[in-house]
Amino acid sequence: MIAKNTICLWYNGDAEEAAHFYAQTFPNSAVGRVMRAPGDYPAGKQGAVLTVEFTVCGIPCLGLNGGPGVPHSDAFSFQISTEDQLETDRLWNAIVSNGGSESACGWCKDKWGLSWQITPRVLIEAITNADPAVAQRAFSTMMTMVKIDVAAIEAAVRG
Repeated sequence: MIAKNTICLWYNGDAEEAAHFYAQTFPNSAVGRVMRAPGDYPAGKQGAVLTVEFTVCGIPCLGLNGGPGVPHSDAFSFQISTEDQLETDRLWNAIVSNGGSESACGWCKDKWGLSWQITPRVLIEAITNADPAVAQRAFSTMMTMVKIDVAAIEAAVRG
């Protein structure tokens, strides 16, 4: 069955490598059909991997080997909700240690330039707290972080 909406992500010849990394790293993720080009195209030759169907945490995606010159930007990111510090650390470290880079406030980039928000649920609950003082403390604490520290967010909630 073809999904009604699929996220298409542009890669420079390494869509299949990225899809396998995501499938090995994130829960409820898998690599599906790999389509090889039926003819030559600007970024490749007949028989080269043209597209890769995959899911990331249940979200259908298509990796397109479109060639160089179209980099990913922070305007698009995956936000992955984590249950605890252990899961946060595992996902963050997998991305960063595989050629990625750290950013701020729970954001990092994978080696293909795709942005990820590794976001513990406790953070979302804290910054959307009905008590504005709690939300402000949690938000201010988050703004000082690179990778989110669950214990520090919980401490900010407690005041």
